[in-house]
Amino acid sequence: MKRTIRPPGIRRHALLGAVVLLAAVTSSSVAAADAGPGPFGVTARAVTNDRTARVGALFHGSGGHFCTASVVHSAGRDLIVTAAHCVDGGGTLRFAPGYRDGKAPYGYWEVQGTFVPEGWTSEQDEDTDVAFAVLAEKDGKGVEDVVGGGNVFASGRATGSTAVTVTGYPNTLETPITCTNKPTAHSRTQQRIECPEFAGGTSGSPWVNGDGEVVGIIGGHQQGGDTDDVSFSVVFGAEEAALYRQAELASQ
Repeated sequence: MKRTIRPPGIRRHALLGAVVLLAAVTSSSVAAADAGPGPFGVTARAVTNDRTARVGALFHGSGGHFCTASVVHSAGRDLIVTAAHCVDGGGTLRFAPGYRDGKAPYGYWEVQGTFVPEGWTSEQDEDTDVAFAVLAEKDGKGVEDVVGGGNVFASGRATGSTAVTVTGYPNTLETPITCTNKPTAHSRTQQRIECPEFAGGTSGSPWVNGDGEVVGIIGGHQQGGDTDDVSFSVVFGAEEAALYRQAELASQ
């Protein structure tokens, strides 16, 4: 079984060693993929743009990055979504949106509160592997004010109705990777996507459709997947929508 070193509470299986990526696609190719047509199932280094600025690396204290999260729109303009298994280990967490090559262009944001489903805290139910985190303000601003907004958290979307773009940070890289494909149903409560090289560190990576909606995050079954080439997500429904509303209300 493949594992990687991670802070306590993080159990995403991963490939140890270097990640081999396919040639980088151009920004126009990525834009086309976001809208639907494009190079499906191809993983490449993510370009810098307003979409990838909303995705960032999660850090545990002063250590390295170990998971991925993304900014979702909220009234308080200070909310991120990730996998529950990324935030259940306690300790100080920091979020760096747009992190690249060891630099945090939008700064490091301290997590001041997390919202995890009861099903995860009580029994680590794979169907509840979703969490939200509230970020502390910086200089009187919320994270959305700095990165140019957040994606919409969307529940009740039919699996595979549109293509999604997955962006995340493998532990072995200092730049994000991205891949577009159509998810398929794994079960009534879980969905899967075939995108190569999404190794340890990519738990929490958002699945964003062409309308800028987050319709999944890497997590859920096998805490995201036991292989790097197939990733899973909880199917967002009423429970996830209620958790989002709870987090948004607390963040205002």
